[in-house]
This record gives sequence, C-alpha cells and structure tokens, in this order.
Amino acid sequence: MAYETILFDVADGVATITLNRPEKMNTFSEQMHADLKSIMPELSKDEIRAVLITGAGRAFGAGADLSESDPTDPDKFDAGETLEKNYNPLILFLRNLDKPVISAVNGPAAGASVSLALAADICLAAKSSYFLQAFCHIGLVPDAGGTYFLPRLVGSAKAMGLALLGDKIPAEEAERLGLIWKVIDDDQLMIEANSLALRLAKGPTKGLAMIKQAMNASLGNTLEEQLDVERDLQRKAAKTADFIEGVRAFSEKRKPNFTGE
Repeated sequence: MAYETILFDVADGVATITLNRPEKMNTFSEQMHADLKSIMPELSKDEIRAVLITGAGRAFGAGADLSESDPTDPDKFDAGETLEKNYNPLILFLRNLDKPVISAVNGPAAGASVSLALAADICLAAKSSYFLQAFCHIGLVPDAGGTYFLPRLVGSAKAMGLALLGDKIPAEEAERLGLIWKVIDDDQLMIEANSLALRLAKGPTKGLAMIKQAMNASLGNTLEEQLDVERDLQRKAAKTADFIEGVRAFSEKRKPNFTGE
C-alpha cells in the first residue's frame, strides 16, 4: 500500500516506518496521522516482530505542522481535540504494542516528535541530532506524553528545566541525562538501528513483549503490585515455545532458534 507521508517497509520481521515529509522537517500533518493510523493493524500482525521508526532527510521531526490551520483562531483551533484524536492514540498504541519499538533519531526532534521518539522502547540518536521541548516558546504544554516520559527518564528537576527553558539538548547530553539509550555516529545510525531491530526480531517475541509490559506497569505500581505482575507474566512466559527452546539451546550449548511462539 502506498502512503503519502510515510514510507513503510517490512523485512525479516522488522517493520520500518520512515516519516517522509523532509521538506517540512517531518512535521505531523493530518495526512501523516491518517497514514500512521492506517498501518497500526499491519504492525499488530504476528509476522512483525520489531518496529523501527525514523525520519527522512535532515530531521526526525519538528512537531506539529501549524500551517494546516490557524492556531490563533480559538474558534477553529482546538489543540486538545487533535491530541485526543491523533497523538494520544498513536503514543498509546506504540507503548502497548506487544513487540519492541525502536526510534532512530536521525536529526532534530522537537515538540511532539520528541514524545514519539521517547515512546519507543529503545531510542537511538545520531551524534548531530538534538532534542527540543519547544512548547514553552509558544506558550504551550509538552504533550503526546511529554510530561509523562520526561520526569520518568531524567528525574523531576531535569524534566522541569527541559520543559520550562526549552533549550536544545544535543544527543550526547541526552544520553548522559538518561533521556535516550545510545548515541551513534551519523553515518552508522541506521546500520546500528537496523541491526538492533533485527536482533530483537529474532528474539523470543512473546517474552520480550512481557518484559515491555512489566516495565511499563512498574511505573505506576507499588512493589507488592509489581511482584504480582512479575509472577503472573513469568507464569505465561514459562509456557511459551520460545522458553522451551531457550532452555534446550542453553543445555545443548547452541544458539536458540526463537520463533515468537
């Protein structure tokens, strides 16, 4: 299927989504939201075992495309509605997806595009890239999960500074803060991102999904509640074919052949 604002490719169990509005720094448009919604059923298919998100051209994404409407007219512009309709379902879908999601930030990421990058389970960034909480510069609030992800990744003090000051955070600083997983040389970013996605796609998919589920649940649980989550998920994980294969491979001193079952 052809899409107007994204590129979508599936190979070796990895679904690669490329935000493809390079002339607009991959800002979110209504059409991009529609394209992203249309691939959600594809990403849920069993043959997809890992997802990789990146941007075309020089940017990962510069947030919302405000040129599509008149944001100065309160009778015609409802920022809350577009979040409810477009951004929030996308972020929730990625966080709840039962397979690993990687973001490869190839250039500047600003506004809601930062939230998209941080919604991934593992975020890689090119050395020349940066992250910008641009909302404060126009009197808005970090959205699409921004106020959720930031304090959990970098702590309350740093999160507040990032949101209130809106300074550019270079990729290496983002890694130091714990905002992202790893910084990669620009010319190696997609090579490493694809390699990591393939590694995850060849892993024990059901088990990885349960790791993701457990980690996400821990953010709002007490220790007692989380211990119960671990117990229940471990019970399920131990009944998968991949667990049996992993144990056999360990005993036989060979590399496991996980099938995602």
